Amino acid sequence: MATVATTPRLRIDWAHRGGVTDHSAVAPPTEIAPRAITIAEPAFLLFVVAEAPGGVLTRHDRQAIGAARLLDGGGAAAVVVLAAGPVSDAGAAGADLTMTLEIEGYEPEFAAAKIATLVRLHAPRHVLFVESEDGGDLARRVASLLDEPLFDRVESLSARLAVRPAAAGRVEWHALPPRLISIAPDMIAPYHGLPHASSELVASEVTRPETGLADAGVVSADAADIPLDQAGLVLAAGNGVVDFPMFLRLARALGATPGASRVACDAGHLPRAMQVGASGTLLNANCYIALGISGAPQHLQGIGSVEHVVAVNTDLHAAIIARAELAIIADAHAVMRALLARLGQSP
Repeated sequence: MATVATTPRLRIDWAHRGGVTDHSAVAPPTEIAPRAITIAEPAFLLFVVAEAPGGVLTRHDRQAIGAARLLDGGGAAAVVVLAAGPVSDAGAAGADLTMTLEIEGYEPEFAAAKIATLVRLHAPRHVLFVESEDGGDLARRVASLLDEPLFDRVESLSARLAVRPAAAGRVEWHALPPRLISIAPDMIAPYHGLPHASSELVASEVTRPETGLADAGVVSADAADIPLDQAGLVLAAGNGVVDFPMFLRLARALGATPGASRVACDAGHLPRAMQVGASGTLLNANCYIALGISGAPQHLQGIGSVEHVVAVNTDLHAAIIARAELAIIADAHAVMRALLARLGQSP
């Protein structure tokens, strides 16, 4: 067998008709830079007010950007992400521009005033908020300052139609998309197209309003005390774990909320409140690390909304491996010891 250099790609000469090719003469493949979409002259602007804690877009933020791209129509609009601080991954999420609001801590009145000012100045066609505890509050503050209606908790969106639940979810309310919209969580998919060439747009200065609110800062909570359905990071043990004290030490070291499979709870190794699955707790975590869990159908239902799943299992064909974004085929105890050592703690 010989490899023959051709254009535009290599082929295999099974019959040796072309002789033996000198592989050193074959030019290495040229690296192609990833393409990025640039909208130089947008027809209009679409604002997305993101939470982006620590400068990283949340899953809900990316869904709101995906919703904005649905309002784009023919791809002529520029999506502008507004966040308290700089955002690192806006272009990959589908945004064309970012604006830093320079919000420090909990300043809802100042944030609303600044967003309202930017809306008046740049006249975006639509402004999208995430319908979360803080995002929903901010959306209503901005709507009040602009004296405009807010179409909240939108679950389906296009350039001509916005759909939200009404009457306690018994009916749907259909309307033309107004300017102010809030996006319900996990109902609209994030943007999955080519990355956009995102750049920074300088936000206008706004005077901080006098307020009687005082920010007491973020109060740290023990991850072990956070309810499973509210946890962002969950470390769970299954039938492949026997050293549960080491498992709990690793959960504390990672700052993760401990969870368990039904098998581990049935055996009495961990309390029933830690059970993950259809008959336990349905998770909404950003990351789920499964140690020695095979992945029964009921368990997979419990992690259906989890964004990132890491599975550690000795069985390559376990159902949890197929669900995982990252799979480690190894004994759970070896991985736990390695992680504890990496974190500077004894197993």
